[in-house]
Amino acid sequence: MTAPVPADTYDVIVIGGGPAGENAAAYAIANSARTAAIVERELLGGECSYWACMPSKALLRPGHVLAAARNMPGVSARGLDVAAVLARRDSFVHDHDDSSQVQWARDNRIGVIRGTGRLAGERLVEVDGRTLRAREAVVLATGTHANIPDVPGLRDALPWTSRDATNLHEVPGRVVIIGGGVVACEAATWLSSLGARVTLVVRGASLLAATEPFARERVAAGLTEAGVRLLFDTEPSAVSRPDVADTGEGHIHGGPVTVELTGAHAQTLEADEIVVAAGRGPATAELGLDTLGLPSGYVEVDDHLTATGVDGDWLYAVGDVNHRIALTHMGKYQARVCGDVIAARADGRPLDGPRFTASADHGGIPQVVFTDPEVASVGLTEEAARRAGHTVDTVGLDIAVAGSALARDDYAGHALLVIDRDADVLLGATFVGPDVGEQLHAATVAVVGRVPLETLWHAVPAYPAVSEFWLRLLEARRS
Repeated sequence: MTAPVPADTYDVIVIGGGPAGENAAAYAIANSARTAAIVERELLGGECSYWACMPSKALLRPGHVLAAARNMPGVSARGLDVAAVLARRDSFVHDHDDSSQVQWARDNRIGVIRGTGRLAGERLVEVDGRTLRAREAVVLATGTHANIPDVPGLRDALPWTSRDATNLHEVPGRVVIIGGGVVACEAATWLSSLGARVTLVVRGASLLAATEPFARERVAAGLTEAGVRLLFDTEPSAVSRPDVADTGEGHIHGGPVTVELTGAHAQTLEADEIVVAAGRGPATAELGLDTLGLPSGYVEVDDHLTATGVDGDWLYAVGDVNHRIALTHMGKYQARVCGDVIAARADGRPLDGPRFTASADHGGIPQVVFTDPEVASVGLTEEAARRAGHTVDTVGLDIAVAGSALARDDYAGHALLVIDRDADVLLGATFVGPDVGEQLHAATVAVVGRVPLETLWHAVPAYPAVSEFWLRLLEARRS
């Protein structure tokens, strides 16, 4: 007679219930009798659902629609209703109620365990004193947290992080944002569209340092046109807020804040709120990595998403926590690969075929920055391609076709292809302009599939659509 399985034993245990963790659990047990549990200390759905992708895009889209309407003759566009914008945002985050996510998990035979998960040995996870056992795998999907720079007075001022900015309940009149990356630029975009006077304090010489130079310049120009003040080569040296108050997420945290700046634009600024968007760090401090002899910080993995330095192929890490790429869609991609690997190993099947190897997050990463204008990119920039040793050609042109002219009267965009001259395939592509994120998947397929440019010549874009610029790029390449 088969011995009963202890109640706290599962085939797969996932620590962290964001999109990566959810997908890893679902794929690991799909079409099988295997069991899975997700351990989550906050809301099932994670950062993306409640504090990042979903609320930020809900806040950004109204401003994009307003800009398009203002440049479309015959359309009346008066402005944004802030209360309605925030209400729509709240609808997308379900007022921080994760019951629908929990129901999804239960419908897919995934248990949800509330609490803080911690590794306690081989295939063991402790959750607030309760011990769980995994027969096949433990998956780490704990993500990252916002970094607060070590600036005198900054922590004591209770600055907003991205969580406050995406879940704001009131719009500060004057805002100082520390940072020049994606979070900083997107926050500056929606805060200015909602009426805030925004100053962006950037330690470096440009925004979005990992993108093509023309993309950085166009985003900077767009923010400046929207009234955002950009201070490059500048950083805070001290922060003071005498009347600080812990008023809760998304509320102004007390009285005015004074920010002392040093560098190219040394000065003293006063604002109603300060937003820190200065990078993120791994959420692993309390994860118990030391119990397995792993160093603190990010968890290194191989292309099967198996943690390196741990014997037995039972520990995995997906999403931001493995530091391969901090994007929700790439975390979900890794999770699908990870789940398939766990299932194959559990069934005794070989890991043959590309579905069991994560490769897209090495050189085929797509990303959209939802500023105004948008930046959509995939693969390598020209600089990165040359640094990697490729023989590079580039072809670039302004997006000026019938489709873009029909889309809006002020359409202004630019496209650049990075080409491996020897193989005649795309290494990367960057597009800047209104709604160019909708153009990105074609480039992603071309980069990941290594489609020869001569073959792309036969992929005819529809007319009159914005995608006609692909034809113009290929014509420029042929000439």
